[in-house]
Amino acid sequence: MARDLVGVLLADPFVVMNTVGLVAFALVGASKAIREEFDLFGIAVVGLATAFAGGVTRDLLVNRIPLALRSLGEISLGLLGVCLAIGLYHALESPDDHPITLVSDAVGLAAFTTAGAIVATETGVSSFGVVAIATINAVGGGALADILLDRAPFILFEDFYASCAVLGGTSYWVVVSLGATSSTAAAMCAAVTVGTRLVAVTYGWRLPTAQTLESVGGGVGKQ
Repeated sequence: MARDLVGVLLADPFVVMNTVGLVAFALVGASKAIREEFDLFGIAVVGLATAFAGGVTRDLLVNRIPLALRSLGEISLGLLGVCLAIGLYHALESPDDHPITLVSDAVGLAAFTTAGAIVATETGVSSFGVVAIATINAVGGGALADILLDRAPFILFEDFYASCAVLGGTSYWVVVSLGATSSTAAAMCAAVTVGTRLVAVTYGWRLPTAQTLESVGGGVGKQ
């Protein structure tokens, strides 16, 4: 039976990536809500929003009923992530900053980037559409979670985060365009996304701001 399950997962990389992404992002979102001292209902709402907002937006963009509304299994995976976050809070000190949570966030980002790229490619959108939907799938939930937490979405002003999804989605399209299988493209997309994200966290990568460019240029052109 276990062998049959492995065969199904290998045959459908979307199932693997979507499952991993749901659990990982629900854990990350719920951890943020726990840090803000939300009640249990609030923790569940933020965790599930983080897990599902990107995928729901993806499905609406490709004109299909969101998976979250078609399967109780999807909600169950999200709730599993929420429960894991609550368990980690009682087991670890500062769980939202713990390596487990940071790695879960990177893995979830990679999984949802890949899931979005798979769906977009199967729908037949352009290369830009593949990258855009992959990125939206990856960062949409985190952006909504930040809004629920009453702060500006961090993907817009700090950290090398959404850029990792852009790189991952691009790598998926490139590999598929070269004639590789979807499984190979999925593996490459996930590796590029999680790899760049973990390196970015390790070395503190950030995209430059307009103010940074001004300081580098010595304020040329400004009076």
